[in-house]
Amino acid sequence: MSEKLIAICGGIGSGKSVVSHCLLAMGYPVYDCDRNAKKLMDCDRAICNRIADEIAEDAIGHDGSINRSRLSEIVFADADALSRLNRIVHGAVRDDLRRWVASQRTPLAFVETAILYESRLDREVDEVWEVCAPSEIRLERVMRRSGLTEEQVLARMSAQDSFVPEKYHQCVKSIINDGCAPVLPQIEHLLK
Repeated sequence: MSEKLIAICGGIGSGKSVVSHCLLAMGYPVYDCDRNAKKLMDCDRAICNRIADEIAEDAIGHDGSINRSRLSEIVFADADALSRLNRIVHGAVRDDLRRWVASQRTPLAFVETAILYESRLDREVDEVWEVCAPSEIRLERVMRRSGLTEEQVLARMSAQDSFVPEKYHQCVKSIINDGCAPVLPQIEHLLK
């Protein structure tokens, strides 16, 4: 089991994945919450059934798979639906993360998440690295990589940015990813 678990967090388009890829290249294990949540959602019938029951039947296809575009359309237009989806998925992700951390044999392990506090993963980590970038840069990055419209990206940004935790993690360090400040030296400094 890893001695220390560090969260890499920040809003959509901030550059969490850039930091994660740097750490992976340096030999550190990184648990990607988005990727693992999708995998869990695809494999767990109970999650699909709850999505159909609690959010929308048409978010599940005839073959039983999740219709991600329809689900995104629903939850990013309705904060209550997004909250219900998060409740359905977060517990499964936390349990999966705990199993993953227990299997690691390195002094440091990392977890990448866009919604650290909403998912209550802040309670699982020893330290938080918050990746920061100006909103206009985040918007441009996401539109370029995803093909989403400005309105769709802004809805996702708003959904993430609207949650204010009761209290922030006691150990938060920042990484600036504004396209000007080099990221790698900042990571190396935090690893010292």
